[in-house]
Amino acid sequence: MESFRFNHNNAAHAMLFYPVSNPDKIKQRIIDAAKSKGHEADEEREAVNFSFIDASLITSRLHLETAINQAILAESQGSLRTKTVHSEILFALNPTNNITEAIRRYGVSDTTKALLVVQIMNSSATTASISDVEIKMKKVVNGTIVSFDELARLTDWNTVEKVSTSLALMYIVAHKTLVS
Repeated sequence: MESFRFNHNNAAHAMLFYPVSNPDKIKQRIIDAAKSKGHEADEEREAVNFSFIDASLITSRLHLETAINQAILAESQGSLRTKTVHSEILFALNPTNNITEAIRRYGVSDTTKALLVVQIMNSSATTASISDVEIKMKKVVNGTIVSFDELARLTDWNTVEKVSTSLALMYIVAHKTLVS
């Protein structure tokens, strides 16, 4: 497990899983937990209270750490643009201001093979709670935990390039429209 410490009295704990055999079930659990009501729904929301990130679009540890930091800052300033700090990480990764697109692009999908699972918690948490986080992550994800050193190998550079190129084209078209 990788841990990131920030000056906002928060820490993030992340694990990289590859290969993942149940991305479709994880996605469905998140959707069901969001829609459900009652005590059981609260328990299920707590069970999936993570940011599930398709690792194929993450270019480096710094890329992930920057998005986590932005999400924690937004939460500490009361300026989350999404419902949770965990979805805010996905939003921070996305080059546009569209949360639906961010979740579709960076969140877990039925075809996800490499998955980063992140949980934000108060940095005063004990070692026992960090091990509890690891246990909770392993209960949700069926996959092999791999070192963050594997991230570079798992990045899909063609897709990263497509995302970057489409964004650049969008800005060019918007600029031409404003200038015209």
